[in-house]
Amino acid sequence: MQDLLRPQPIGIFPLPVGYLVLPDVPGAEAVRDDLLRGRLPTEWPEGLFFYDAALIGDSVAAFGALAGRSGSVAAYNRFVLQSDPAAYQELAATLEGDLLALLHIVAYTLGYISALPSGDALTGEVRGLWLIAQAAQHLEAGAPGDALPLLEQAAEAAAPVSPLLAGQAYGTIAHTLRESEGVGPRIIPLYKRAIDALEGSGLDETRAELWLTLGMTYHELAQGGRGALLEAVKCYQQAVRVFRRESHPELFALAHNNLALAYLAMPMTEAGDALRMGVAVGSLREALKVYTRETHPERWAGAQLNLANALQYLPSAHPLDNLEEAIRLYDEILAVRGDDDPLGRARVLASQGNALAHLGDFARAVPILEEARAAFTAQAELDSAAAVQGVLDDIEAQIAEPSSSSNAVEGA
Repeated sequence: MQDLLRPQPIGIFPLPVGYLVLPDVPGAEAVRDDLLRGRLPTEWPEGLFFYDAALIGDSVAAFGALAGRSGSVAAYNRFVLQSDPAAYQELAATLEGDLLALLHIVAYTLGYISALPSGDALTGEVRGLWLIAQAAQHLEAGAPGDALPLLEQAAEAAAPVSPLLAGQAYGTIAHTLRESEGVGPRIIPLYKRAIDALEGSGLDETRAELWLTLGMTYHELAQGGRGALLEAVKCYQQAVRVFRRESHPELFALAHNNLALAYLAMPMTEAGDALRMGVAVGSLREALKVYTRETHPERWAGAQLNLANALQYLPSAHPLDNLEEAIRLYDEILAVRGDDDPLGRARVLASQGNALAHLGDFARAVPILEEARAAFTAQAELDSAAAVQGVLDDIEAQIAEPSSSSNAVEGA
């Protein structure tokens, strides 16, 4: 029976790699230390070629690299890559100790067994993975209350030897609380703990996803508060440093869209706010490179509307150009915003009418604003109808005073 090299980088990388173990071969400890930090080694010893192949998703090559190798570790790794219930029963009769515990974890995850044997004697990352496997089953069964204490114990067990495994456990705790209890202040330190645990590791994408979710948490808790919105912005900025449109289009667009929304939600009270609005416009343009009318109709419409609204008030040396672009963007939204959403259509009409009024094109602005006012009234949105009426009154006053030095009116 081979002794198992400890600690192992189990649970750090996606499956099936997360269940593979490193044999105690020359050079394995240096590779192990890199993997425990989430980093890929520059060179792989011959005895670890299987792990390298598995990391790049070539399970066939990984299994082939293990073919003919003797010993319990090789047999276990072959099972991870190509398993079946009969092979589990046969292998379980030959393994012992931590390797047997890991075999049970794999079988439990695959549904070959309905319960795990006792893990009281397990330690470190093996116990952490044992607890995480049980927690995952509870989460799949819709029992987050049973999963959370197991995840907390997993993080505590793994932390001294595998901080990245512990960090991922903390992240799962935060995600679970967010989904089961909603957004609340208690999940913020959990996300921060997970992010801190992954600092300096090679798991940049995992860490960026945590930054993104932490930003969304601050954003939802902000309720318009500048402090929380600034914290959300910091988190989104961390995310967009990692996510690229070519490699992570959905996360790239989401991070940019949310960054823009956080900036736009801040009251314009400081000199730097003009610059922030410019950043928001740039981020919305980036998001719209992914969110198209054909692929993401709802998200496209939302980002398009936010961009058009921002352009109306963007400090610029070319305000008329911005207004004309905003009006064009509103036209594109109205082309797909039908009668099934009368309130949404009314809001777009009100914004477009307001932009036309700013541009001084009263002939186009008035009928659009009148349509918006009627729609708001029909939907019992009386405050919005009154705001639109205010713009119409301003237009009427300016028409009555053609010598006015400015065509601009206050926005609805």
